[in-house]
Amino acid sequence: MNVLMDLTVKDFLAELASASPAPGGGSVSALAGALGAALVSMVARLSDGGDGSDEKEKEDLRRLLERSLALMESLSSGVDGDTEAFNRVMSAYRMPKETPEEKERRSRAIQKALQEAADHPLRMARECLDVLRIAGEMVRRGNPNALSDAGVAALIAYAGMVGSLFNVAINLEGIKDQEFRRRLGAEKEILMGEAAGIFAEIKNLLKTRLL
Repeated sequence: MNVLMDLTVKDFLAELASASPAPGGGSVSALAGALGAALVSMVARLSDGGDGSDEKEKEDLRRLLERSLALMESLSSGVDGDTEAFNRVMSAYRMPKETPEEKERRSRAIQKALQEAADHPLRMARECLDVLRIAGEMVRRGNPNALSDAGVAALIAYAGMVGSLFNVAINLEGIKDQEFRRRLGAEKEILMGEAAGIFAEIKNLLKTRLL
């Protein structure tokens, strides 16, 4: 059940600005990705030239629209998912630790929760990268009158991806499983490199056509 996503924008901002540590950067990063997906969906709809368009181009646009809508839904769910993952970490840290058995149980719970808290933003980062790819397509091929919208979609999708990877990194710090850390750390670097390249290309296109 969505909780944060059921709030008004005003109430969400008030919750975010409160002293509570969650929602935090992970939820905001997922929301940024969802907003980017929603905005690029609008551009895709506005780019359908109707009966005069090439049939293959229209099919490509339909495919991109369907994918961006699916990403919007998944990233929207991730807004609450990130807060839930953080709360599981906090619950594990609050477990009793008086006896050796309790300490061992608590340690296992903390490690499991931290791995889940690192996995979640990594998935959000992958999805933000997909939004960024679609935004790039819309910058290149979309309705020229919506070019600025496609650019904003790219900008916030990139911000959501980088923010998500920040959250992967901070959760990896407390994880003892070295193979897990190596695997997620390696994917984090790959995602960051690919996104930086795509975003640089988009910025160059926008500079020639808008700025």
